[in-house]
Amino acid sequence: MEKTKELLKKSTFQSSLMLFLAAFIWGTAFVAQSVGMDYLGPLSFNGTRFLMGSLVLAPVICFNRRSAAKKHKENEGKRPGSLKTTIIGGVCCGLALCAAALLQQIGMLYTTVGKAGFITTLYIILVPVFGIFLKKRIPGKVWGGAAIAAFGMYLLCMSESLSLGRGDALVFLCAILFSVHILVIDHFSPRVDGVELSCIQFLTAGIIGSILAFLFEKPDIGDFVNGIVPLAYAGILSSGVAYTLQVVGQRDTDPTVASLILSLESVVSVLAGWVVLRQALTGRELAGCGLVFCAVILVQLPGKAGKAKG
Repeated sequence: MEKTKELLKKSTFQSSLMLFLAAFIWGTAFVAQSVGMDYLGPLSFNGTRFLMGSLVLAPVICFNRRSAAKKHKENEGKRPGSLKTTIIGGVCCGLALCAAALLQQIGMLYTTVGKAGFITTLYIILVPVFGIFLKKRIPGKVWGGAAIAAFGMYLLCMSESLSLGRGDALVFLCAILFSVHILVIDHFSPRVDGVELSCIQFLTAGIIGSILAFLFEKPDIGDFVNGIVPLAYAGILSSGVAYTLQVVGQRDTDPTVASLILSLESVVSVLAGWVVLRQALTGRELAGCGLVFCAVILVQLPGKAGKAKG
């Protein structure tokens, strides 16, 4: 019994670490995404980065399948879900991811970065709210952590009065879709291979984004060559690595807790700007970072932060 508890604790810690690493990569990728926009439009950039992410994972899938074939007897009874389930899950995740990423990028053309950052992180609140409709019991301290994190994001990102304009509405829809994305992953990740699910979601998002890019942006090959460095960072690390860490990490983590850990992306982006770009942090921003970090620690405390029963 004690050994089982230790294994569960280790599994939970590893899952939380994977989610934190995903948040860290996304936070530091803001520099690459900003530079990438100097060469490519949002549709071209997103479409290409997601296609790169799927290509990066292809050899990993081949390696995993070969390893599984060699250990067929050991893995019997623990094999991932059917190919059909994996494809359905990957397409659903890809649709949500593509729509959310594009809405966020387009919305930021019409609103400030501060507003976009705060509105996007409303998924911290939306995930547990949507969880109610899925008949999930949410522990009280998770609600408390969500409220603390939301207030922390307000201090961290907001520097002007909040009003809902055209861009704000688009980014709010983005927050809704990111919430859906988290819940869809929570549904499919325990049933299928995480890497295969991630690869299919990137392929779906990449194909859709690329088609839209050719329809509305008419990208030039020279633009891709000039922006290859930020594209590679966003495609290989931010997409291929980080989103896979999210898929695998959510296997043993409640989606509400996962959303709180992933919200550290905004904190990391501010800290990265401070360290790399020498952008000074105000006392208000430091307070926001501290509150978000405390919220994540709160929901990770032993006890009721595990998976809620449906």
